[in-house]
Amino acid sequence: MLRSDKRDFMQSDVIVQTLFRLLARLPLPWLHRIGGWAGWITYAASPTYRRRLRQNLFNALGREDERLLRAAIAETGRQFIEIAWVWLRPVEEVMSRVRVEGWDLVEAAQDEGAGLLFITPHLGCFEINAQYIATRAPITVLYRPPRKSVLAPLMEKGRNRPQLRAAPADLSGVRQLVKTLRGRGAVGMLPDQVPGAGEGVWAPFFGRPAWTMTLAARLAEVKGVRTIYCWVERLPRGEGFVMRLSAPTLVLEGSLEARCALINREVERLIMLRPEQYLWGYNRYKQPRSARAGEAGAGGKGGDSVSADAAAGGRGAEGGSGANA
Repeated sequence: MLRSDKRDFMQSDVIVQTLFRLLARLPLPWLHRIGGWAGWITYAASPTYRRRLRQNLFNALGREDERLLRAAIAETGRQFIEIAWVWLRPVEEVMSRVRVEGWDLVEAAQDEGAGLLFITPHLGCFEINAQYIATRAPITVLYRPPRKSVLAPLMEKGRNRPQLRAAPADLSGVRQLVKTLRGRGAVGMLPDQVPGAGEGVWAPFFGRPAWTMTLAARLAEVKGVRTIYCWVERLPRGEGFVMRLSAPTLVLEGSLEARCALINREVERLIMLRPEQYLWGYNRYKQPRSARAGEAGAGGKGGDSVSADAAAGGRGAEGGSGANA
């Protein structure tokens, strides 16, 4: 019986991997159309996902917006399906579909000999961020295997790019990130993932307390570091993508809790540029065990540490995607 179960499991892995490879062969407009359908199927099939997506979107807007809700449902499906195309197509082909705005910020920082911290929320096609940057300069990102092991070989193939370096999501990985920044290199990470208990602080996110990782705030304090926010907009009808880079609009100062709250505000600003392309179905307000909501407010304290944040960097949306690799 156990052998039969194992054989069935392995067969299911083969089916999923084969499906991903077949999807990767399709033109991008076809993939985005399929992704839109997949988004609606997922929304209809999962009451938990449906409730969370609606609640998170309502919380951010402060009102019902059925047009935006429908767009977000479809865009979330496209966000997942296009991963096959990004991972498994030749990198030159993928990057040929990406237009970039704001790269002058990177060049100016490099001319000054600054380290670069790229902060990328789960917005648009966030898988492209680190991959594009790696075509221009080396970048180090946090990495952990995806929760669904069936995706591991596909993700490894898709992220095995020249100049894209992976740091493990542990204390050694954090040390590697700090060393890279001090050496005037580039680091990328996702700031809007939920860390584990004892690994973050409470900070407002769209007016509601969210257990927030502190690694981005800590890395931004490394001497000689320039912070750049970046995200990749998905264009309609499969026309491609626009990678948008911008400087912070707020001065990162104050306590650790205050700095985390400021980063959340910057992330909110980016999200509202294209709210339909944010990952609203992610459980951003999840409360880890022993992380008490009563400590929240404008920024309640949590027992986090640098080593804890290393693990936090790998506990996000499925596979720890994007600049956080």
